Amino acid sequence: MTKEKAQARREHLQKMRAQQKSKERRAALLMWGAGGLVIVLLVGVVGFYLVRQASQTSMGDVANYKYDAGQHVWNAVTYKETPPVGGQHNNYWQKCAVYDKPIHPEHAVHALEHGATWITYRPDLPAAQLDALKKTVNSTGDPEYMLVSPFPNLPAPVVASSWGHQLKLDKADDPKLAAFIKKFQNGPDTPEPGAICGGPDAITTTADQAPLPPEPKGQASTPMETISPSNQ
Repeated sequence: MTKEKAQARREHLQKMRAQQKSKERRAALLMWGAGGLVIVLLVGVVGFYLVRQASQTSMGDVANYKYDAGQHVWNAVTYKETPPVGGQHNNYWQKCAVYDKPIHPEHAVHALEHGATWITYRPDLPAAQLDALKKTVNSTGDPEYMLVSPFPNLPAPVVASSWGHQLKLDKADDPKLAAFIKKFQNGPDTPEPGAICGGPDAITTTADQAPLPPEPKGQASTPMETISPSNQ
């Protein structure tokens, strides 16, 4: 009987050990499975975020145009795009700033030639959207090359323009606005990189405050950059 009891005890212990090992294997599998699931979920979340971020800041909707620089004129100009993105422009450039009234496009286009981004918005843009727009432009890019103004009859609530590039937006808080500013402000297509968007010769008035400046006698074909006291 003693041998039988001992044998039975050994078999019982072996059985318990086998059950314990089986439990440990199941626990390990559950742990690794849960860990793998967490990794898969994390990869999925990160991937979704990156894809979503890329789509939100994609520049695929930017319209591109080709204009020759240096076309300084004194007369009013009829532009093909609304707002314009290049072409003929006044000899004086608009000082880069935030304006609450429309400005002369001829001055704004000259600012674009100097590397500015011009953010225009419909005059009836809701106050909350206007606040979001100002928040974006105040926190993005170089304020020395940021031009903001209302523009009547825009094709979209907000339009971002640089020399030769334009992006129409339905909302002022669209992430593509900041992406546009970062990419095109003083970008590689800037005709006059390094030119100022301020200075004593810059226009600071809005369209209702002053007309386009008249042509000075004897300077009909001379751009203001070449006769400015600051460039002599």
